[in-house]
Order: sequence, then C-alpha cells, then structure tokens
Amino acid sequence: MPSNHPFNPTALGFLRVAVVSPEVRVAAVDFNTEVIIRAMTTVAERGCRLALFPELAITGYSCADLFYQETRLRAAREALPRLAAAAAERDLAVVVGLPLAVDGRLFNCAALLAGGRIVGIVPKTYLPTTNEFYEERWFTGSAFATTDAVTVAGEAVPFGADLLFRATNLPEAVFGIEICEDLWAVEPPSGALALAGATVLLNPSASNELLAKVDYRRDLVRQQSARCLAAYLYAGSGPGESTTDTVWAGHSLIAENGLILAETERFRFETQMAVADLDLQRLVHERLRNNTFGVGEPRRRLRTVPFVLPGEERQAGTSDLLRPLARLPFVPADPTRRAEHCREIFSIQATALAKRLRHTGVQRVTIGISGGLDSTLALLVTVRAFDRLGLPRTGIVAITMPGFGTTSRTQANAVTLAEALGVSLRTIPIAAAVRQHFADIGHDETVHDVTYENAQARERTQILMDVANQIGGFVVGTGDLSELALGWLTYSGDHMSMYHVNAGVPKTLVRYLVDWVAEAEFGGPVAAVLRDILATPISPELLPPNPSGEVEQKTEAIIGPYELHDFFLYYTVRFQFRPTKVFVLARRAFAGAYDDETLLHWLEVFYRRFFAQQYKRSAMPDGPKVGSVALSPRGDWRMPSDADPSTWLAEIEAIRRAL
Repeated sequence: MPSNHPFNPTALGFLRVAVVSPEVRVAAVDFNTEVIIRAMTTVAERGCRLALFPELAITGYSCADLFYQETRLRAAREALPRLAAAAAERDLAVVVGLPLAVDGRLFNCAALLAGGRIVGIVPKTYLPTTNEFYEERWFTGSAFATTDAVTVAGEAVPFGADLLFRATNLPEAVFGIEICEDLWAVEPPSGALALAGATVLLNPSASNELLAKVDYRRDLVRQQSARCLAAYLYAGSGPGESTTDTVWAGHSLIAENGLILAETERFRFETQMAVADLDLQRLVHERLRNNTFGVGEPRRRLRTVPFVLPGEERQAGTSDLLRPLARLPFVPADPTRRAEHCREIFSIQATALAKRLRHTGVQRVTIGISGGLDSTLALLVTVRAFDRLGLPRTGIVAITMPGFGTTSRTQANAVTLAEALGVSLRTIPIAAAVRQHFADIGHDETVHDVTYENAQARERTQILMDVANQIGGFVVGTGDLSELALGWLTYSGDHMSMYHVNAGVPKTLVRYLVDWVAEAEFGGPVAAVLRDILATPISPELLPPNPSGEVEQKTEAIIGPYELHDFFLYYTVRFQFRPTKVFVLARRAFAGAYDDETLLHWLEVFYRRFFAQQYKRSAMPDGPKVGSVALSPRGDWRMPSDADPSTWLAEIEAIRRAL
C-alpha cells in the first residue's frame, strides 16, 4: 500500500525490527562481515527497517588478546563503511558491534548504520571483570573517552555513551544503545536513555550460557522493557564463539513493555533471527499516562543525533502483523495462565466484597439472580466472601424475580444454583407489580418499547433495595464492565447497587470465570448447573419468549458481539487508539470471522453507545478494579457525560471511503 495510506503500518505506529545471532568465526572479519550482509538481505526481505547484531559481531567476542592485533582492529574498522553501504543497498538501519581504537584506548562499541552513513558509535559503559570475562584487560569504559567524535573512512562520526538517535521521519522512533553488561548494572544506561526519550533500546550482547541463565536473561530483558516503558532489542552471540572455557548460544530477544514478542532458538550454528512489529504509538501512550515516567529526569545530558530511518516503503508493503494479537485481549489463551488469571480475579472480587461487609458490619445481603452469567458470577463471589468471613451462607438472600421474558430454563437454573449453594432463596414474581405500574403511568402493555423493558428492571431493583432494608443488609450488583461500556443496563435499575462486584470484569471474561469456578471451586450439583448456565444464550429476558418458550431477545443480536465490543473497549480505553488503528487491529484479529463492513458497523455502534452512555458510568456504585481496564469515574476513566463523538464517527466514515 502507498506510504500515505491510512492503513500503512508506519502511520499506525508500527516498526518492524529484527535481532540476529549470526554464524560467527572467531577473528575472521571478512567471513563475519559476509554473514552479516547476507543476514541483512534476509531481514530486509522480511520487511524490517532495523536490525540488531551482537556485541563485537564483526570480529567475534571471544578474540581475547587478539583484540590487540592491529590487523584485526584495522580490518574491523574498514568493515564498517562496507556494512554501511550494504545496509543502504537494502534500505535498512543496522546496529553492529566492533572493537574501536580511539586516542590510545580500545573501546567495545556498537555502531548505528543508516542511509550509507555511520550515524554514531556508542562505547560500552560497564566492563565485566568475572573469571571468564575480564574485559578490562582489553577495553576501556566509556567514562574514560576523551573525544565526542571519531573519524571513520574520512568522516567525523558522533562518539559516546551519551548519544540518542532520533528518526526524523518517524517521530516515535528514538533509539538508545547500551552493550551487554550495561544491562546487568545496578543502574543500566537504558534507564537514562528512556527518560530522555528513547523508545527503542538496543543491546548488542555476548552473554554466555550457564545453567538457568537463559531464564534470568529473559526476565532481565522483559523487566527492563517494562521499567523503561520501551521496546528492548537484545542480540546475543552464537555458538560459533570460542568454547575454550565457556559456550554461547545465540539467544536474541525482542521485548516491549514487559512482553516478550519474539526470541531465537538457541544453540544453532547457522544464523538465527527473530522478527517482530513494535507498536511505538502504544509505548508513547503508556508514557503519557504514566506520571512516574513524566516526572523522571535523566541524570546526565544526552546528545541527540537525527537520522532518516530507511525502509518505510518496504514495510508499507507488508500485510501481516508480527506481534501477539488476541481476539479476546482480556482472556489469556494459555489454559494454565488463564486459570491463574481467573483465580486471581475471583480472589480480588471476593476480598473486595468481604472488606465492604467488614467495614459496614453487615452480615446479610440481597442479590438478584436470573440464571444468567453475570448474576451467577456475582452470587459465586458473594458466597466466597461470606465463607472467607465465616458468615453463614443463609445471610445471602438470593431473589429470583420472574417477569414477562423469563424462561423456564433460566428460572430453574437460578433456583437450582441457589439451593445447591445453600443460600436463602426468595421468588418474587414482578408481572403484577409492573402491570400496576403500567396502569399508573398509562402505558400499553402490548407496546414492547424501552418503557416496557426498563419498568421491569427498576421494579427488580426496588425489590432488592427494599428487601435489603428489611434484613438490615445491602444489595450486591451483578452487571459487568462490558455492559457499563455500552450502557446496556437500566439507569437506576440494574445499574444501581450498594456494591458492584463485577464492575471490572468484561463479558468475554465472565464466561471463563464461571467455567473456572465450576472446575476449580465447586463440584457436584453446583458444577452441573453452572454448565447449563454457560450454555444459555445471553439475554436480558425483558421481552416475552416465543410460543415454544425460547428466548427471542438475544443481546448480541441487538448491540453486537461482545467479543468485538470487548476488543474495541480494550484498545480504545487501555491504549487510547484512534478508530483507524482499532479497526485495522480488529480486521487482523477477526480475519475470516467478520467482513470489513460488519466490523465498521459494530465499531460505530461502540463509539456511539460509549459516548452516549457515560452518564451512567458517572453515577456507578463502588466496585473493584480487577484488570488494566476499568471505568470508575473515581479512578481510571474520567470523561464528560456530554462529550461529542463526531470526530471519532467522522474517522469511521473516512475508513469506509478508504476501503
């Protein structure tokens, strides 16, 4: 696609990068240079704009006293312009390691190559002095450099550990370089580089392999990327290095804000590489909303070196997205991690309610149960909170309130679940009371409009509130995060309670939570009824069923699939992405499931409802935050109730035209 197309990866903030562990021969500069150039070709063919090679990749890391050989040093220095020219031919930016003699000192360096130029050279700051690697025997740390520029191939090149490289054609792309041991320091240079604006941290490394070191290294890279709110690229030397006393494995990783995006297979002699798409807009947003980052101040002044980042046209032609992208961003795909996730959320919910019970001294609550997923989860949470406090479950008054749309299946499931859990159960039909209300306000019962539906919801809430007064308790709310986002709840009806235990749980996760509870927390009759509840279509059951007794009013047919709305919610609220980016991500995540027009239709519905229904969120009751997205007006989401959505809707129309 053209570089100015709105769906162009660069316009959406993506940058494709590679980390490479090349085949290496110790001290064989010509061979290593050829291998690096061949790897550049492969990297460029995969649509990358930036490639990182290991520490001292041109010579090999394990040359030892051969670093003193003038032949090696001159060959490495002469290889640099050759590599710069090769990178330019492939329209690629490259960071590669080499030894460099400057003013009578030898430095372990990394050079950034772009546009046929050596953009800058960064010397290593911290030199290891362990038994295996006594680098101070050969190299000098960056603190002892006496110049801020060196001459290579007749051209003055910025030199120093204080360099920051800013892409003039991609403002979010700012590169900072540290080398191997620098990451292991108490205060890695990457921290200051990030605070000064570096969004992409590059580490050419030669970390050897020891038992369990791979896990430590992976965690170090992942955590530093999270701490710096940055992408962290790490390229490790491969097993072609000398095995006189130690072994290298070629472990290279790409991490982004605490998430490993890609890594290489270890212990392979042939060149290995990992490729991923970084989301630089996402990183910038994370920094904007993180005040700890905002007030951070680098302890030293840095020099900014501008350069043009190559490869935009090539990346614009890529059609895939090389980074994790789940259809259900709130639900971990891995079953083990999902189970841990569910256990943690269930504990947060139950603890939150238990705290409220302890604070108020209340030992009885009311909760409306419908036989649906949300009220089921809320009831299970309430039971766990009562158990944790040693309170009798009979203090939980579960009230089922059949109305015009209640089916025998959901009613039976609600009753069966309450009985199996040993809570108090009351059945209070609402049809007569609602009909009286219709008569009082002059509403025709045959008109199934919003008045018809909301009158039932508010009647149920009145019953719950009044019974709570009778028993000296309070009402536990049942609605979920997705309903709050879409406003799919009745103001002062199911919208209201004294404590909203599901307020932080999106609809797509509710199902997995109930399923996990059935597996891990309850067995026998409880698990059996939970299975049937999981198999029941989602419906508010406010309209009469069809003649065969089946639900006619299915929520997702009216407001759209919850899997889409939760996807939209995640990227709109968590990362503040614009509609174009949300659409492109959804298009990739749901490829084959929804066509473009369907996605745009429901995306427009999402924005219209999200803006129009803020007034309900502004008046929502207390409830626990359980994940990275929450809509409490007292915490995560503060939005005017009368905000105008026209800018967002206009962009959706622009997407339609672009398609």
